[in-house]
Parts: sequence; structure tokens; C-alpha cells
Amino acid sequence: RRQRALLWAVLLAAWEAAWGQLRYSVPEEMPKGSFVGDVAKDLGLQLTALKDRDAHVFDTGRTRYFFLDLQNGHLSMMEQVDREEICAAVAKCVLNFEILVKRPMNIYKGEVEILDINDNPPSFPERRSVLEISENTAPGARFPLERAHDPDIGVNSLQNYKCSESSYFTLDVKTGDDGVKYPELLLVKSLDREQKADHNLILTATDNGNPVKSGSTKIEIIVLDGNDNAPEFTQSVYKVTVREDVAVGSRVLQVTATDRDEGPNAEVKYSFFKIPEKFDKTFKMDPESGEIVITENLNFEEHEFYELVVQARDAGGLSSHSKVLIKVVDVNNYVPEIVIMSIFTPVPEDTPLGTVVAIFSVQDRDSGANGEVQCSISDSHPFRLEKSFDNYYRVVTAELLDREQVSEYNVTVRAADGGSPALQSSAVLALRVLDVNDNAPVFAEERYSARLAENNAAGALVLTDTPPGSIVLNVTASDADTGTNAHIIYGFGKMPTKVLQKFMVDAERGIITLQEALDFEDTRSYVLLVEGKDGGGLVAHCKVEVEVLDVNDNAPEV
Repeated sequence: RRQRALLWAVLLAAWEAAWGQLRYSVPEEMPKGSFVGDVAKDLGLQLTALKDRDAHVFDTGRTRYFFLDLQNGHLSMMEQVDREEICAAVAKCVLNFEILVKRPMNIYKGEVEILDINDNPPSFPERRSVLEISENTAPGARFPLERAHDPDIGVNSLQNYKCSESSYFTLDVKTGDDGVKYPELLLVKSLDREQKADHNLILTATDNGNPVKSGSTKIEIIVLDGNDNAPEFTQSVYKVTVREDVAVGSRVLQVTATDRDEGPNAEVKYSFFKIPEKFDKTFKMDPESGEIVITENLNFEEHEFYELVVQARDAGGLSSHSKVLIKVVDVNNYVPEIVIMSIFTPVPEDTPLGTVVAIFSVQDRDSGANGEVQCSISDSHPFRLEKSFDNYYRVVTAELLDREQVSEYNVTVRAADGGSPALQSSAVLALRVLDVNDNAPVFAEERYSARLAENNAAGALVLTDTPPGSIVLNVTASDADTGTNAHIIYGFGKMPTKVLQKFMVDAERGIITLQEALDFEDTRSYVLLVEGKDGGGLVAHCKVEVEVLDVNDNAPEV
């Protein structure tokens, strides 16, 4: 049967994956490393693609339950899971996860339903309980019994009660509006303490699992003498609504019961009847006044409804019971939480429009409008916000980037819930723009001129023609890019070999010097073609006109 269930889960997952949603199901208590689903197959991805795109699985909770094996593309159990521990009484136990892949970046949502197995028998809080009943109690009286607890669900949960045979009592099991079964002991025959002072019964709770499991408790009934009137509450059910932010020590309500007897038998004491341990620290009841007060902070997200049974008992031992139903109203007390899942930085300045640069999610533990979150980013940046699915968002480029104008952006993400007043939170995405070689070098001047006397030795500096001619000729260019894209190397362009033999240019500084002496009588001027090339291969050009000055180095000839 388990194999059929797993086969159905895999087929369902393959259908769901086509719509961006993975769904699997596994029984609880599966050992660590157990197979959950073939993610690679269901997403239609090759194993090499999973590795190359750096696929990762994220659990939405604080505990990691799954891991993704990139060798085979399987999603497996990180540890053994107890459904009752992680989901308590929730009918459908679902663990959510996301799978993030890169290059290109994408995210897939998935869920794994943890199926219940019958691994818990019904159990009672106490192995033995004592019930005191007056001998004057009329047949037909009902006495609530301690409920058993079975953390399993469905047919594996508690299904019925049965009680050992007795000529005085019978068991009546009622089903409440919440579907929970409440055992009550019904008195069918008048008691007589002088004939029989106590009665012992065995109450058994059973589930409907395979195999059936059960648990029992012993009920000892002590018959009390005298006092023939039990207290009576003014209401069979008390209902009250409170805000979850009500202060500790505040009064919730007051119950009242009256007793038609006189003297000590009419003195009523109030108490909770078999209050669950998890509620014992939340409420306190005044035994004299019947006033119920709050003793610890309420939390709507943990408990939005409380059902308590109160007891009024007189001095003679007679008691009656009533229900108190407390409904908690949600208050906007949780700030939206922004979780940055992935950020792509630095961003190349030639990134196309619509490129995803960040993915994040928002969570708000409140309910209703208090838990509905709206996200936004400022309009002054070249980015826009897109909602992926559920509470996931992505930031994409909306305009072309230019590092030379803005080299870094601090994008503030704001999240506000729908409460009144609304609670807000923010996070900053620091995005650095990566330089692209999109700017060629530019010379300070397109044309330079210089004068140089003939017969100068090799290594002499070429000077500008600015009087008195002592300024070194330094052809320099600038580049708006950065890093290697802005590093300029100087050199000569295509020129005659004779010219190249006469001059040289410093590759780093752009200073032009002589390689050999000039001769006015041979050549009176030169035009040098200088180029500056940046690290990305873009080139700029300029001209240098050198005039050779005559020196009296030749005697007259007859």
C-alpha cells in the first residue's frame, strides 16, 4: 500500500511541476536519507544542469528537513520526521520548501505532505482518577470524565470509548461541535453508601488504526453521604471575546453558581475541571468569586480559541460543571520580515532590461489583513519590483545602467502590512555596477606642435613650442572607464621606418624622446601619429608636428 501511495505522489508531482509547484508525500518516521521525490525529473532538468546552475533547496521553517542530492537529482529526508511533533493536531501536515537555481536565476516552490501512521496509542493524562458522588444524586446525573489524547489523525486518532460493566453507571460518549468525543459517566441507579461505599471502573479509549491501539485509566468512585442539592451555574456555556494584547492580570469573565442547600452545603468553591496542562499557566480562577483572570500573554497565532470546563463544588461534595469558551482576537503585533534569498552583485552596466538582480520573500505571522503585506522600492532607481508567487518578489532592471554616471545603488525595500496602524520594515540591497569598456580614450588635444634643434643627442626630450621651449611634450589621454578598461598604453601609429627610428614614446607616460640626432639639412619637420589604447582595446589618435631648428653646423664651401 505504501508503494502505491509513493507512486501516486510521484505522478502527481510530475503533473504539478509543469505548473511551477512540486508536491510529494511521505509517511512519517521514514529514516534519514529516504527518497522523497525526483526533483530533476519533475522539473525537466538534466543532472548536469542542476550542478551547473548551483541548485539549492531552502526549507521555509527554521529546521532543515530535506536535502537535494545533485548526483542523482533526488530530494531526500535530512532527518526522521515525527508528524505529531511538527504539526500537532493539524489535519494536513505540509512542509514547504523552495529550490533556487542560478544562471539564469529561478525559484521553484514545493511541498511535502507528511502522512500519518498509527504510531501512538490513545493515552489518559492520569492512570487513576477519583470521582466523588453523593448518595443523594438522582439517576440521570452526568459526570464528565478525563478525555484521552491521541496525537495521530484520521482513523489513527481516538475513535471511541468503552467502560467496564456496572449496574450503577453507564458510559455516554458525546461528540462536540469541534468533532471531539467527550466521555461522560451516566448514573442509572441510585447510590447507597451504606451498601457500597465505592465503585471501580476501567475506562478504555481506542483508535481505528491497523492494528488497533488503546489506552486505559482507572476510575475510582467514592460515594459521599448527605447533601442532596448540587450547585447550579447560571449558564451552561459562558462565551467571551478578548484581544490578544490584553494585559496580564486582566479579568476575562466571572462565572456564578447557586446551591439551594443551607449552611456549609451551600458554600460553593470554584475551580477548573481537568484543565489541560498547556492552559494551566494561561488562566487562573478565584475559588471564592469565580472570576477568571489572565496570567500570561495571549498569542492569537498559537491559540485563537480556548475551551475550559469550570466546576462549582459545595462543602458536601456535590458539584456541577459549565463550559467557558474564550475567543482571542488577532492584534497587529508582528512586523513584516524581509528575507533576502539571493542578490546578484556586481551588476554589469550592459545588463539587459528585465534582468533579475535580487530575490526576497516577506513573512508576517499575523492573520487576516494584519498579515497581508505590500512591498515597494523607491522610484528613483533604475529597478522595478515584480511579484513572483505567494510572498516572493524579485527586483529587475527597468532602465539601462551607466557606471560612469552612478557606480553603486542602495535600493531600499519596504514592506507594510494591512493593519491599522500598519507595521513596516525595510531592508537595503547594496548593488554595485560593474564597469564595461564602453568609453574610448580621449587625448587632451587632437594636434600638438614642438620645435627641436638639430644635432640633439639621443634621449633628448621633445619640447613644446611654447617659449622659452622648456616644457616637456607629454601627450596624455583620459578614459572614463575604470580599472584595466581605463589603463592607457601609448605608442606610435603607422609611420615610415625613418621616422620611427628617430623618435620613441614612453608607453606609460606618453613622453616623446629622440632615439638619434636630427639633421635640419636632411629633414626640416616630422609628423608623428600617436595612439592611446585602453585595456579593453579601444584606441584614440592624435598628431604631433615637430619642427627641426637649424644650427650653424656647416662651413661655407667655395
